[in-house]
Amino acid sequence: MTELTATALQQLAERYLAVWNETDPAARRKLVDEVWAEDGRYTDPLAAVAGRDAIDGLIGAAQAQFPGMRFTLGPVDAHHDIARFTWNLGPADAPADAEPLVIGFDVLTATPDGRIGAVYGFLDRVPGA
Repeated sequence: MTELTATALQQLAERYLAVWNETDPAARRKLVDEVWAEDGRYTDPLAAVAGRDAIDGLIGAAQAQFPGMRFTLGPVDAHHDIARFTWNLGPADAPADAEPLVIGFDVLTATPDGRIGAVYGFLDRVPGA
């Protein structure tokens, strides 16, 4: 197995959140196709989907549920083909030190060609919980 560098995994995590932040459907789909493996999987407590079409649909649905929100990336810890990182979701126009609406933790696995093979998400704080 080819190991990806920590820098490459950092960049993949950044691109992953860029997909979640892209609100133009055509541009988002282009990013999904670039960043995710064809048979990529996404699993969190609220969803489990496989394939680029389902991932794109899930992201679009999340954007509809949280309009005007933006994901920001926390520190990325990476080795081999795995990265773990925290993220925040809050108003796109909020100051950098504003309290986020949602806080999560994801584990990403990369394919040998540097795409996302799977993401396993955990929700640390959600509204109303």
